[in-house]
Amino acid sequence: MAFDGITTKAVAGELQVLAGARIDKVFQPNKNEVILGLYINGANYALDICIDSGNYRINLTTHSKSNPQVAPNFCMLLRKHLIGLKLKNVVTFGLERLVILDIEGFDEFEDVVSKKLIVELMGKHSNIILVDETNIIVDSLRHIKSDDELNRSILPHIKYQFPTTTKQDFFDLKDFEDFKNKLGETSKDTLITSICETFNGLSNIFVENLVNDFEQNESTKDVYSKINKIIENTANTHFKIVEKNVRNKIKKDYCLVIGNDNETSPFHLNFFIDDFYYNKETNDNFKAYRDTTLKLILGILKKYNTRLLNIDAKLKECENMDVYRVYGELITANLYRIENINLDFVELENYYDNNNLIKIQLDKKYLPSVNAKRFYKKYNKLKNTLEIVGIQKQETIKELDYLESIVYELEAATTVEEVAQIFDEISENVMIKDTISKTQKKSKIKKSKLTKNKEVAFNPIKYTIDGYTILVGRNNKENDYLSLKFANKSDYWFHTKDIHGSHVILKTPTGLIPTENILYKCAELASKHSKAKNSSNVPVDYCQVKYVKKPSGAKPGMVIYTNNKTIFVK
Repeated sequence: MAFDGITTKAVAGELQVLAGARIDKVFQPNKNEVILGLYINGANYALDICIDSGNYRINLTTHSKSNPQVAPNFCMLLRKHLIGLKLKNVVTFGLERLVILDIEGFDEFEDVVSKKLIVELMGKHSNIILVDETNIIVDSLRHIKSDDELNRSILPHIKYQFPTTTKQDFFDLKDFEDFKNKLGETSKDTLITSICETFNGLSNIFVENLVNDFEQNESTKDVYSKINKIIENTANTHFKIVEKNVRNKIKKDYCLVIGNDNETSPFHLNFFIDDFYYNKETNDNFKAYRDTTLKLILGILKKYNTRLLNIDAKLKECENMDVYRVYGELITANLYRIENINLDFVELENYYDNNNLIKIQLDKKYLPSVNAKRFYKKYNKLKNTLEIVGIQKQETIKELDYLESIVYELEAATTVEEVAQIFDEISENVMIKDTISKTQKKSKIKKSKLTKNKEVAFNPIKYTIDGYTILVGRNNKENDYLSLKFANKSDYWFHTKDIHGSHVILKTPTGLIPTENILYKCAELASKHSKAKNSSNVPVDYCQVKYVKKPSGAKPGMVIYTNNKTIFVK
């Protein structure tokens, strides 16, 4: 991401306003994040410090995050050492991605104590380190032990060492000639790479955006001037969202640009970063939950498809069971004519086929009479198999149909809460309950069951068209609740014919018959919220709710209906 040195300097510059703020709270929502509660001038602020390798940053936040019931050890240590002290200063060094929070106050003996919370924002090497007034490490969020003299150890009770770099500091440049000399020979095609590899704290996305905005006649000197202008005037800057093609996927990023005429908040850079990463993390968490659940369901779906193939193979074997019965009958009926010796085959008249001769292969290890019994036994075995496997096939098809409905729901889900409800539904299903127990613990998705209070847990998609209220279920459990408990008998029910989709309910007062236009619009919604949303001429069945029933033992979302009509949505 673009939380580079220049962004660090700009965001930290805004935090200077909070010098003198008292630290009154410390939270650690997860293993990579610490939030400091600050109080100053009658206002509360939350300083978010995140060292996740893909989302590392420091900024003020307005978004609340859930905290563990038992605070982690590092959080308890920070509470012990920092609560009650005041933020004295926010220090940065050039364009290093390193921020030092100078903290000062009094201990229980009224002696002055000084601490530093050092925030290193260096990708996967990011860290949060608490040191005392002599720069001895009290503790850190991540412990690093290195036997290599070139690398640092970050461990309690050792002296803190600043990270080193081989890149140049832009603040050490005297003028453009110095910039040009340090940059070396370069062309317009390699200018972006050369700047990023030579100077510390300048990200590829920042320099790339700066260069791409140039006119054709602008030179390397203009590049230097614009970078220098932004660095020296971070108070007069704002972030710009840019899109970049990464492996055929468009990803959004941000970079610092000049211009801040319309900004009134003294923390507009901090709050931009806050919103950007909150949306990104929310989206990433949603995708992770959904993909984990989808992968699980697809794995089970594959097993059931394999089971169906095996069942079909067994059913194919059963197709010849009557042949074995005929063989047994013919041999038994002709035993008086067959020599009582072991034979390879016999030729007999088949009275089921106009007495045409039929050649029957025998097992030479057994007498003909024994072969006849073996044919009967095989026939009876296949007959029983046909009965059992036939039931198994019906059950397997139902399970496949249910799993495919879950896949549709997951693909249509847009929030973590929707995935949580789907996860809750499949957690109660016996066929996959054991399989998902471990996944549920890893994903930490909380259950969210429907309750009698419809306003609390029941939250279908709501439309208002031509004065009518139309409700759309978001998952199987909500479909059941919507159609079988919430809807009135006089309401109208819509669903795509033989296609997985949501239940759609048209709220209709008793005795009122909806117009053809509103019926078609409801059918369009049913098509839109189904697997056939991108298809044409989609059949949608509809009837009154009183004709919709749920068979005993049916899976969630599965119903039967009668007295229905069909609308084809173009």
